[in-house]
Amino acid sequence: MDQDRLDALALEAAYEQALKSSREGGIPIGSALMNRRGVIVALGHNLRVQSGDPTAHAETVCIRNAGRRRDWHTLTLASTLSPCAMCTGTTILHRIPRVVVGENQTFVGREDWMRQEGVALRLMNDPLCTALMQRFVAAHPELWDEDVGVPGED
Repeated sequence: MDQDRLDALALEAAYEQALKSSREGGIPIGSALMNRRGVIVALGHNLRVQSGDPTAHAETVCIRNAGRRRDWHTLTLASTLSPCAMCTGTTILHRIPRVVVGENQTFVGREDWMRQEGVALRLMNDPLCTALMQRFVAAHPELWDEDVGVPGED
């Protein structure tokens, strides 16, 4: 299977996780970890709202769900949205070499940091991912601001 198809499969799995989070009343961001053979080894979706855990972003949940491993350096991480600084740091810490990003129109995370650390980044500009996030931000601007760290009113 060629890399384009593998990337699409990983992003499809991440998108399904984003839909799951949305159905649960959470922030619709999903993530998947895939090995070189195209096997999804872990999934995660944003659980900040559902769990009250401010660190429960889709990528960190996915990596946590992957458990203890020694093959991080062979995996691809897919995320429906450009990873924030925390998720980028987790990716770099585990030496994940490739990241597939569904979209970065809604939010541009620390793509610069990933590139600086040698992470191969593939931006898919996926219309489904973009539409999902745009609908969410329009419907829940206060929750979105909370998620991306915009200070609230005192």
